[in-house]
Amino acid sequence: MATLRRLREAPRHLLVCEKSNFGNRKSRHRHLVQTHYYNYRVSFLIPECGILSEELKNLVMQTGPYYFVKNLPLHELITPEFISTFIKKGSCYALTCNTNIDEDNTVALLPNGKLILSLDKDTYEETGLQGHPSQFSGRKIMKFIVSIDLMELSLNLDSKKYERISWSFKEKKPLKFDFLLAWHNTGSEESTMMSYFSKYQIQEHQPKVALSTVRGLQCPVLQSSELEGAPEVSCQALELFDWLGAVFSNVSLNNEPNNFISTYCCPQPSTVVAKAYLCTITGFILPEKICLLLEHLCHYFDELKLAPWVTLSVQGFADSPVSWGKNEHGFWKGGEHLYNFVIFNNQDYWLQMAVGANDHCPP
Repeated sequence: MATLRRLREAPRHLLVCEKSNFGNRKSRHRHLVQTHYYNYRVSFLIPECGILSEELKNLVMQTGPYYFVKNLPLHELITPEFISTFIKKGSCYALTCNTNIDEDNTVALLPNGKLILSLDKDTYEETGLQGHPSQFSGRKIMKFIVSIDLMELSLNLDSKKYERISWSFKEKKPLKFDFLLAWHNTGSEESTMMSYFSKYQIQEHQPKVALSTVRGLQCPVLQSSELEGAPEVSCQALELFDWLGAVFSNVSLNNEPNNFISTYCCPQPSTVVAKAYLCTITGFILPEKICLLLEHLCHYFDELKLAPWVTLSVQGFADSPVSWGKNEHGFWKGGEHLYNFVIFNNQDYWLQMAVGANDHCPP
């Protein structure tokens, strides 16, 4: 009965909200974006806007490419050639595809060269590698986390440690995965992923972009200084967060009596805008690209605009081994880890970060 009760419980979620100003030297907006590594959807909403500027539209269209490699042996990610070609010359991201974090083996390569493995008990024991139990294990430990610093390994490729890891991946427990890969090159060289992995099944992809104009949208009234809102004056951050979820999901906000799907309506006080521009980008989207988009939206109000604020929302992959930085990520009843910026016309901003039950508190 106790197990049944737990299953019926609504999943716990954690939402952290804070406010600052982009001009504040202690503002940590860049750090939060740069350390949220695995992003599959980015959306922004601009009230009182009917068409995007060419500069912003071009930025949206340049968020790719990324690559899908089928049945890639894990040992390919620890070779000296791969480390020197991609890890040392830029920020390389890799994430297993079509794997479930709560029941399958999953792998992530962080841009700092850390290789994170989330392994089931049998696989962990077969690899012979050193790790630690998942922090979300119950009484019976079923998942283990292994972290390998490839930059450190590359300093001494003749070491017993490198030989043991290489032997484990090549011979003792050969592991293959479908991977999503992307590389942000800090130099002038072009990406060579297509040629480097040419002996495997590799495909280049561009993120999918959906642009739309929403007419007659009822928007909450916000005041940058009032994170918790003010009665009959402005809405609070939590109300805006729920409202944005409804807008991005194309949920009706009319609260019509004959609507049996949704009775949700816009929080009050609110105002109706004639047009609002909604853009959604879906794919394997790098933090570096999101930083550029955020920076551009920060300068949206350099010229006089009717909009009092704009929003930028980012959702992470539900089955990535980490959420922010090296923080372990789990699924349980929901694998959400996401953040949202509300950018005001005075350069103030709200930052909202949300995670599910199997996650650390956002940084």
